[in-house]
Amino acid sequence: MISYKDSGVDKEEGYKAVDKIKEAVSRTHGLGVLAGLGSFGSLFELPSNVKNPVLVSGTDGVGTKLEVAFAVKNYDTVGQDCFAMCANDILCHGAKPLFFLDYLACGKLDSEVSSRLVTGIAHACEEAGCALVGGETAEMPGFYKDGDYDMAGFCVGVVDKEKIINGSTIEKGDVIIGLPSNGLHSNGFSLTRKVLPDYNMDFNGAPLHEELLKPTKVYVTQVLELLGGFNIKGMAHITGGGLIENVPRIMPEGLCAQITKNSFPKQAIFDLIASKGVPEEEMWGTYNMGIGYTIVVPADQAKALQQVLESAGEPSYLIGEIVKGKEKVCLV
Repeated sequence: MISYKDSGVDKEEGYKAVDKIKEAVSRTHGLGVLAGLGSFGSLFELPSNVKNPVLVSGTDGVGTKLEVAFAVKNYDTVGQDCFAMCANDILCHGAKPLFFLDYLACGKLDSEVSSRLVTGIAHACEEAGCALVGGETAEMPGFYKDGDYDMAGFCVGVVDKEKIINGSTIEKGDVIIGLPSNGLHSNGFSLTRKVLPDYNMDFNGAPLHEELLKPTKVYVTQVLELLGGFNIKGMAHITGGGLIENVPRIMPEGLCAQITKNSFPKQAIFDLIASKGVPEEEMWGTYNMGIGYTIVVPADQAKALQQVLESAGEPSYLIGEIVKGKEKVCLV
């Protein structure tokens, strides 16, 4: 006789994993959540204070940053990466994240590892006021090697139709405010791992992996505080492709985001990567280079907006302005 466990799928380990995350997940549940873990579908009631609600959704994963996490057995930060990559994206349209679902796939389930991954997601959701309403853990022996995991997520938010932000009102003379990144965030790791293969090498007095595994910042709370008080015309989450590829996504035709490269502090990790032979153009086209999120506002609102951010403990920098031009972004 042969059992499911004999084929490599341990259901009991899955039950243990669920038990270990229940408390962290329950802390993310607010009034909108109508069903707990274990239902066939997650039920969420739309907030009644949104006049004409539009749902905004986004999905993403952590990418090969996971390889670093598993190599050094640090499973606690990449869950925040998974959430932030999705939530920061939908935030660009002015959407408040409502709920999040995760997907975890592995070769052989370890309840301790999987629960730490999902708990990281739950903590990030709690910080952003977003409910972790469900997910899926798939144990696939023979497809993934034992010890291999992949993780992705799906986030849904809401914005009033009249308040959708899409960059269409951006005009010449507006300025670009940059919010700093927390290092690499979750992009460019295939290149990073190639040029920096020793995760235990010294980096500013600590193992390099501590820098590499800094989690993607969650900008939700800070940005939502700004939406009611300022004429925010466009926002961009600076992920894969850096400023060069992400800022143009919100730029109207005929306008160019002129970004000054030395207008914000350099982060040492980018200098280290560049020193391994990566040319400047490749650096700016791959990494966030120290800016994780950008906001376009009228020039006369920039100072006040930055003061609000500063009072909330969030640094910001005036990194550029909107000018006329055929190219949608240029670095000077």
